[in-house]
Amino acid sequence: MIAINDKGYYGEFGGAYIPEMLHPNIEELRRQYVQVMEEPEFQREFRMLLKDYVGRPSPLYLAERLSEHYKVTIYLKREDLNHTGAHKINNTVGQILMAKRLGKTRIIAETGAGQHGVATATVCALMGIQCIVYMGAVDIKRQAPNVSRMRMLGAEVRPATSGSQTLKDATNEAIRDWINNPEDTHYIIGSVVGPHPYPDMVARFQSVISEEMKLQLEQHTGRENPNAIIACVGGGSNAAGAYYHYLNETDVRLIAVEAAGHGIHSGESAATSVLGTKGIIHGSRTLLMQTPDGQIIEPYSLSAGLDYPGIGPLHAHLIASGRAEAISITDEEALASAYFLSRREGIIPALETAHAFAALDKMQYQPEDVIVVCLSGRGDKDLDTYIHHFDRFQKQTS
Repeated sequence: MIAINDKGYYGEFGGAYIPEMLHPNIEELRRQYVQVMEEPEFQREFRMLLKDYVGRPSPLYLAERLSEHYKVTIYLKREDLNHTGAHKINNTVGQILMAKRLGKTRIIAETGAGQHGVATATVCALMGIQCIVYMGAVDIKRQAPNVSRMRMLGAEVRPATSGSQTLKDATNEAIRDWINNPEDTHYIIGSVVGPHPYPDMVARFQSVISEEMKLQLEQHTGRENPNAIIACVGGGSNAAGAYYHYLNETDVRLIAVEAAGHGIHSGESAATSVLGTKGIIHGSRTLLMQTPDGQIIEPYSLSAGLDYPGIGPLHAHLIASGRAEAISITDEEALASAYFLSRREGIIPALETAHAFAALDKMQYQPEDVIVVCLSGRGDKDLDTYIHHFDRFQKQTS
């Protein structure tokens, strides 16, 4: 049985390793989050916003031309069609409602690819709450469209200029802010990372993905369970949501797709499941890319949302226990996959999501299998990157 225990661990991964200053905030959240989420009024408001504001349920689309190419049945869970263009909004809607019930008047968030920042800025605008988003200075440059969207929505975007100036460093800055403003501030963490109860709470909010998948697969195929679910994993929130209601369905393969950058052993990678060892980052014990003396190894990926040196503790447990299979995809493989999907199905995926599609080339399956790929976000934000490499790839996909 895969589940979190009362101390916030999935097996040996998880927990809450936090500064004393944050203990009251985390303890308040830990004591109340499940109770609040189960309140009928909370669920009514949460479900109403998911339906009428986010646009759920997101479609489960039979990708006929993709299926024809791979000679297997492939469905796409279309999280890219949500308001704001990705799965991130599911969690931010839930967390903004949680923050209101806890009496918080100021929201902070971290973001890499910018989708979580946009989703947080969106719900803060909806609720009229101050919003500050921390983003690595490198990511601010390569994800400029999402930075503009956040500012348009009224959020203040603060650059993180330390370290690699990417997602890890944005998270560090957000945690520092929270330490300095513990009383009025709620930190909307964007993935299944951080101290307990965040990994579990975010997974619960994102579990609407697999909840819908079960119903939709039953309607499409006459059965609730696919043979495999594929999702990209940085911290891993879209994957956690896609897996959630299948965690204990052992006939369903769970495929976690990580960013290998220029190659797993190139020195420029974010393939945590291969390169990581047990360690503590941002408040939880997980698999972490680190030196023998515990210094974080800077991750690399062309994808701003996957260059995180760790993974969420749920995913660390799934991979370490053998329940999930990890596949590592390079920048080149992800780019080729993005161009192929665009030409094959008329869908331009986020660069993060393109990693998940590239895994189809590395899997073994039977012709009668049903595979679901979580299409976690759309590629508007990555068009500059795609166009930069366009000439190199268009011959391969024409």
